[in-house]
Amino acid sequence: MTTSSASDFGASYVARGFELAFQKGVRRYALIPLLINIVLFSIAIAAVFHYTTLWVADFMAWLPAWLYWLEVILWPLIIVAVLLLFAMTFTSVANIIASPFNSLLAEKVEARLTGIPAPDTGLTGLIKDIPRTLGREFQKIIYFLPRSLGFFLLLLFLPVIGQVLWLLWGGWMMTIQYADYAFDNHKVPFRDMRQSLYQHQGKSLTFGVVVAFLASVPIINLLMIPIAVCGSTAMWVDHMRSNHIR
Repeated sequence: MTTSSASDFGASYVARGFELAFQKGVRRYALIPLLINIVLFSIAIAAVFHYTTLWVADFMAWLPAWLYWLEVILWPLIIVAVLLLFAMTFTSVANIIASPFNSLLAEKVEARLTGIPAPDTGLTGLIKDIPRTLGREFQKIIYFLPRSLGFFLLLLFLPVIGQVLWLLWGGWMMTIQYADYAFDNHKVPFRDMRQSLYQHQGKSLTFGVVVAFLASVPIINLLMIPIAVCGSTAMWVDHMRSNHIR
């Protein structure tokens, strides 16, 4: 039997993920994703500070004269959108590398929340699952890329609305990225996972938008992979697990 959640607000699971990631018995499984994230996001932060101002200035120079009155609104939206682009790019790379460890972390968090012991597969089980977990990561990328291109074009050519849609899309991507580890551990097909998240779109989207925002904030973003995995696993246990596990 699953645990019932005290809150239906998806963003609350980010705080819950922080709590879970550093609990005794869980934090050692969060360590490797955390270290991978620190290395890659250190590189990302340097790139962000170098390119963001240049790209935003170029975009504002390209903006038609009749839209200059939108500059006050567009400037912060574009900066957030560019930061989110970097966050999603480097998060995707980090998650490909860390995916076997993220799956193991999700497994241990689920076991703690449900009271049902996780299979003691150890290092052998982790290695055996690498092809499946990497395959699932590339399945996500195939789903993300064409849609991201479409939303990115809207970001460039549809002022204000395009930026808002891009931010919402980024949140949806983050939710799929991190919630999928718990689903995949139970061999739930990728399409069924997306449908399940969509049925809880309020929780899913608010969770993902907060994760996407925090993933673009220097220093905080270094912690986000294990926190997001733990938080999304808690959301799976509270709201979705019972629909897939009999």
